[in-house]
Amino acid sequence: MVQKLDDAARAALLNRFPDWTHEPERDAIVRRFQFADFAQAFGFMASVAIIAEKMDHHPEWSNVYNRVDVLLTTHDANGLSERDARLAEAIEGLL
Repeated sequence: MVQKLDDAARAALLNRFPDWTHEPERDAIVRRFQFADFAQAFGFMASVAIIAEKMDHHPEWSNVYNRVDVLLTTHDANGLSERDARLAEAIEGLL
């Protein structure tokens, strides 16, 4: 079973990724990414999808034209876990 982050680990995650915001109701982190156009946004999503599939950890997200909204949480842990931190780090690495 995947362990939910404790308060200290959650705070460290948010400090590590200041562009992500904590969504307390779902114990998730969220971020909006903005690109020049739809093709760049879709390309970003395709790159994230490949990484997420390899990690077997999939984001909740939506796309409107040049914008991609991403929410990360671990359903098995009922909140944030180290899996979310690893995926956020991989997503940040694409930028």
